[in-house]
Amino acid sequence: MNHRQLETFAAVMKSGTVSRAAELLGITQPAVSRTIAELERSVGFLLFDRVRNRIIPTPEAKLFYAQVEASFRGMDTLRATAARIRDHGSGQLRIGSLSALGSSLVPRAVRRFREGHPDIGVTLMVLPSRDVREGVVSGQFDIGLAADEIDVSGVLHQPFVSPRVLCAIPREHPLAERDLITPHDLHRLPFVAYVPEDRTRQRLDLVFHQAEVSPHVVVETIYAATVCALVAEGVGIGLVSPYAVAGADMSRIVLKPFEPAVHSKSLLILPLDRPKSQLVRDFIDCLLASR
Repeated sequence: MNHRQLETFAAVMKSGTVSRAAELLGITQPAVSRTIAELERSVGFLLFDRVRNRIIPTPEAKLFYAQVEASFRGMDTLRATAARIRDHGSGQLRIGSLSALGSSLVPRAVRRFREGHPDIGVTLMVLPSRDVREGVVSGQFDIGLAADEIDVSGVLHQPFVSPRVLCAIPREHPLAERDLITPHDLHRLPFVAYVPEDRTRQRLDLVFHQAEVSPHVVVETIYAATVCALVAEGVGIGLVSPYAVAGADMSRIVLKPFEPAVHSKSLLILPLDRPKSQLVRDFIDCLLASR
C-alpha cells in the first residue's frame, strides 16, 4: 500500500467512475484500474463490484475510504503545521534584554511586533547581559540584547545601538544648572557607577583617568534603572544611556550632555546553531525600526 494507490482509490470514490478518476489524476484509465487492483491485493478485500460496466464501492471500501480521508486530512494538517513552524517557529518569541534597553526600546519593538502578529506569545526577560548571553546559547531565548562586554563565542552577534551617555543629576543639585558636564565637574562628588566589569564603566574610568579626576563612587550596580533610581533619591550622580531613563522619575532627575563623548554599546545576539525563523526576522525588523 502506498500513497499513489490511496490517492487513486480516493479519486475513484469521489468521481464515481474510472474514467473521471483518470481525468482528475491525469493518467490513463488502464493505469487507474491497475492501481486499484494492486491496492485490493494489498488490503486483502475487494473495493469495487463490477456491475454492467459500472463500479460499485463495496461496504468494506466505504469503511476504508473514511479512514483514507481522515489520513489525508491529517496530512493536510501536518503540511500546514510544517509551514507554520517554517514561517513562525514555535508560535512564541522569547527575548532576553539588558536593563538599559528593556524598559524603553525593546517594549516599543514588542508593540510593533504585536501589531503584525497578534496571536504570537512574547516572553521578555530583563537580565544581566551575561545571563542574556547564556540564555541565547542554551536555547532559552530566540534573540538577545546584551552589552558589548559579553563573551561572544557561541553566538551570532552584531552591533545594535551605541548612544552617547548622559549625565543624570538630582534636580536640586548645583550641577543641574549647567548646560554641559565634564569630568572635572564630577571630581570627588558622590557617584553611582556600574560594576567594574561593565564596558561602559571601563570607558568612563579611562576618561576620568585621562582627566586626572576621581569621582567618589558610593554605589555600584549592574542595572541602568537602578542608577536612575539612586540619582532620583539624591545618592549621587550617574551616567546613563538615554534608552535607560524610560520609567525614571524625571521630576527628580535632570539629564545633561557629558563631554567627552562616551558610548554605551550593545549587541544583538542570536543562537549560533539555529537558523532564524520568520518570527525572529520580523522582530529584528521591529527592533531596528524602534531605535
